Amino acid sequence: MENQIDILLLFAESDNETANKKNTGWVSDFKKFLELMLTQVLGEKPKVLLKAEYDTITAPDLTNVNVVIPILSPAFIQSGKCLDHLEAFYKIVQSSDKELNRIFKVFKSPLSVQQQPAKIRELLGYEMYLIDTESGETKEYTDYFTQDAEKQYWMKMVDLAYDVYDTLLNLKAVQKNPEVRNLFKRKTIYLAETGHDLSVQRNIIKRELIRHGYIVLPFQTLPGTAQALENTVKKDLDECSFSIHLIGSSYGDIPDGTDKSVVDIQNKLAAEKASKAREAKQDFTRLIWISPTLVNISEKQKAFIEALKRDADIQEGAEILQTPLEDFKNIMREELADSIDKKSINEAIGKTVYLVHDKVDEREVKPLADLIEKSGYKVLLPEFEGELLDLRKKHIDNLRTFDAAIIYKGKVNEQWVRMKVLDLLKAPGFGRKKPIKGKAIFNGIGSRLNAENFKSQNIVVFQGENTNALENVKSFLNEF
Repeated sequence: MENQIDILLLFAESDNETANKKNTGWVSDFKKFLELMLTQVLGEKPKVLLKAEYDTITAPDLTNVNVVIPILSPAFIQSGKCLDHLEAFYKIVQSSDKELNRIFKVFKSPLSVQQQPAKIRELLGYEMYLIDTESGETKEYTDYFTQDAEKQYWMKMVDLAYDVYDTLLNLKAVQKNPEVRNLFKRKTIYLAETGHDLSVQRNIIKRELIRHGYIVLPFQTLPGTAQALENTVKKDLDECSFSIHLIGSSYGDIPDGTDKSVVDIQNKLAAEKASKAREAKQDFTRLIWISPTLVNISEKQKAFIEALKRDADIQEGAEILQTPLEDFKNIMREELADSIDKKSINEAIGKTVYLVHDKVDEREVKPLADLIEKSGYKVLLPEFEGELLDLRKKHIDNLRTFDAAIIYKGKVNEQWVRMKVLDLLKAPGFGRKKPIKGKAIFNGIGSRLNAENFKSQNIVVFQGENTNALENVKSFLNEF
């Protein structure tokens, strides 16, 4: 349609007022910035119009509008006209296309969930005000080119621009061909909501995922009650084959009806999903990033992080990393880009044993490696020379493909062994599709290890000082 409006900004007139006539109002600045962003991603200038509460000229019936952006503030909520316009467009959306999000709520000022219009409470919001990370206080931006603005205002603006772009793209395809609903099948990723201290980091990762063509859930603001939250998260996770969890100093918001935070609950539900996926032999990968710089951390958050590192149930299907964010992003890209058919690799190389050891034990482990090869198995070994990312990728590939694993303990301590045992437990989270046929620890001569600590994990422990140790390993291999 010639008169079709891409975006209509609904706002209260007082939110665009300015004390200095030479300056433009907040909403006018917002419109200018959004137009610039969208022009870059669309390749053409979008048609964006302003509609103040008492404006009866601009698109009075709203039927020729693709997307509405309400500028939410106390003044907007107190304006019956603004609420009426929003309600009118909501009805149009409900009757025409329920599959697309066509309302994007922007917060000029903070509003609680209860203060927001009921029908858009669950929609994802974009907070365009300044948050002081130390005091938690909020205020409106007056200077859009400070470091704080770069980290918060502009990153949210980029998020909004790409989300609106996605909707406009789909709408135009539907308008040309009503039968077209899904332009292309994209991988869906669950990017878990975080504590307030990591909202910027989450936005960075979300933007990067969207730029690379992934669908990122959740689309909506998570509910504030425990049961509704769990139902929403479970539904979103069912659509995903990958989840990413960012853990920082903040334990996160606690919904009504529970003492667990949103961050904690999302992780628990993703672990349950990973367990079910493993039993059903389906793909579901989890990445958990723990910030290496934890400041002003509460005791409850400390306990949560310790549980993440030690509890096998919480870790189900997950790889846990405590690295700089850039390193984590590199690892995330590797995981998402890895599309090698591991099944065909397994068939090509036959039965394999992953002999896990540290560089300090490279010489001592050789007799054991020779024995495994002479028994008819291919030996997979860790690598120690090269780039960190390449070494880790090799380790992950081995975890995906081995039939049995033997961890060699020589000069390393028992904590090192525990970490390697955890890697074996997390192997399904790395994309492993077949069961592990055997797990063992070989305790080298002169090394000390409490075998009782590993019995519950179905791990065989061989004592190297036993004269029959190598023969016992051979029998262990022959069992499968």
